Amino acid sequence: MHTLLTMSATEMAEEIREGRLSSRDAVDVHIARIQEVNPALNAIVADRFEEARAEADAADKRRGDADLPPLHGVPCSIKECFALMGMPNCSGLVARRDYRADSDATAVARLRAAGAIPLGVTNLSELCMWMESNNRVYGRTNNPYDHSRLVGGSSGGEGAIIGAGGTPFGLGSDIGGSIRMPAFFNGVFGHKPSGGLVPGSGQFPNSEGAALRYLTTGPLSRKAGDLSLLLRVLAGPDGIDGGCEAMTLGDPSTVDVRGLRVISVEGNGVRRVRRDLRDAQRRAARELEKRGAIVEVREIPEMKRSLELWSGMLGASEGESFATMLANGGSFKGMRELAKWSIRRSDHTLPAIVLALIEGPLGGGRSDVDAIIREGHELRDKLNAIIGDGVMLYPSYTRPAPKHGHPLLTLIDWLYTAVINVMELPVTQTPLGLNHEGLPLGVQVVGSHGNDHVTIAVAQALEEACGGWVPPWEA
Repeated sequence: MHTLLTMSATEMAEEIREGRLSSRDAVDVHIARIQEVNPALNAIVADRFEEARAEADAADKRRGDADLPPLHGVPCSIKECFALMGMPNCSGLVARRDYRADSDATAVARLRAAGAIPLGVTNLSELCMWMESNNRVYGRTNNPYDHSRLVGGSSGGEGAIIGAGGTPFGLGSDIGGSIRMPAFFNGVFGHKPSGGLVPGSGQFPNSEGAALRYLTTGPLSRKAGDLSLLLRVLAGPDGIDGGCEAMTLGDPSTVDVRGLRVISVEGNGVRRVRRDLRDAQRRAARELEKRGAIVEVREIPEMKRSLELWSGMLGASEGESFATMLANGGSFKGMRELAKWSIRRSDHTLPAIVLALIEGPLGGGRSDVDAIIREGHELRDKLNAIIGDGVMLYPSYTRPAPKHGHPLLTLIDWLYTAVINVMELPVTQTPLGLNHEGLPLGVQVVGSHGNDHVTIAVAQALEEACGGWVPPWEA
């Protein structure tokens, strides 16, 4: 395999700036890889290869300039829910399938201003609200390590194409694990920023009210060292997203693992984690301990309430209901759509229909929602206090990448990621090698609010200790 397919974005940008690599070569090599793997994966759902080549040629003409941006000439991918000028932006909703973006979302604009070159947009779950990246517009995405398995959602196309070596990094969003589960299932790094750090303006659908801080925009990458750079490019208010605030970003290079407090929580008391994932988390804790970290294994009983906390706090926020969005602003007839789905006539996927039917009882329609919100805020304060300036290791899911459709049988396994959104804590999803089936293992590295640099630093230490991303051709 070409060395460019395993190079970090940071290294690639440096090679281009120093004249040792052309942006056109970097773009062409990644386009060739996408063309090789995408027919089986269905990760990139609309490409802009010719535009990317032209942008790469323009980038090469600037080599040698003194003021080149940090990602100058580096290819990337963008989740389809983010507006990218001239590209589809329907989030898998049939009613919007012909819509094309006439501007760039804030995060996209910031990446492009930093010199990145988008190669295309990637698949996702319908309206970004399920963990299988499948919809009636683009179809289903397959895992690069085993095509019979899912890629996660909703940023599943991002996870799959980065995991396959098709792009060095990409842009995702996360309201219940939509960056972290795809990163986990596809063996790459993903960072869910602290609530309020990165604006989500220009994506569809978007959130309102308190949920603006639960829905986070962040990077996925094949190398941990790229996350800090990408976060610095993406962070900061844009004057549009009312949930975004100015924060001081720390530097991962200043974090010393020696003496760092590491809390390892191995379960939520609701869904048991499979042995290979528990063993991988314990190995990660041991590796950090070898480097001088102070590791404590403990339980947090309040995590048993993850379903009530996530659904209640998210459901109580402002904005259109999921059912209204599914009907593209109209009235959603759930039972009618369920009947149509049974004879393969619906424009919607089964998980989307079911979620629209149950969102009231699960979310803001609950009679005890005020108590749920208070309970959630109490747990948020407790987690920030427990973690402090250290990190918490927490399972990413109950098992490595399941077979397609399997999550419908285990509906609450995604609670391991979802509850962290309403806690507004930063998380770096970190790969920990492969299991005996050749599937990626991993762990969530959780920090206290604003300590994104600490979770990234620990991810870098674990990458060094455990190997990080394993390219599928080496599996």
